[in-house]
Amino acid sequence: MSGRLPGLFGLELVSIGRGSAEARMDVRSEFLAPNDFLHAGAVITLADSCCGMGCIATLPDGVAGFTTAELKTNFLRSAKAGDALRCRATIAHEGRTTQVWDAVVVRESDGRDLALFRCTQFLLPDDDARTAGQRR
Repeated sequence: MSGRLPGLFGLELVSIGRGSAEARMDVRSEFLAPNDFLHAGAVITLADSCCGMGCIATLPDGVAGFTTAELKTNFLRSAKAGDALRCRATIAHEGRTTQVWDAVVVRESDGRDLALFRCTQFLLPDDDARTAGQRR
């Protein structure tokens, strides 16, 4: 993740396995919107990255990469600078050309759900030129 958006946000991979992934992130003041609420994009970065890491660990044979095709987030509450967020992603659909992932983002301080997230990953075959950077 170093040198890419998840690394810039300081995401830490907590656990990963086929069909699931867990990651965390400390909330920094730079992640706040001008109204001092946590910026939605910071939460989406954590959730989408966590689902993406799970997707990589769950790719079927003949597939070398993926790209996010759709995502939706329901925000339930916010967090402030100094809080930490944890995300748990699980696979909801494991197809030949797509995967659907669900994730829950919680505040570590009280374990309360902050956001519910769902995304669809479009799977890219081994011979797709767009996967060249994902095969490292």
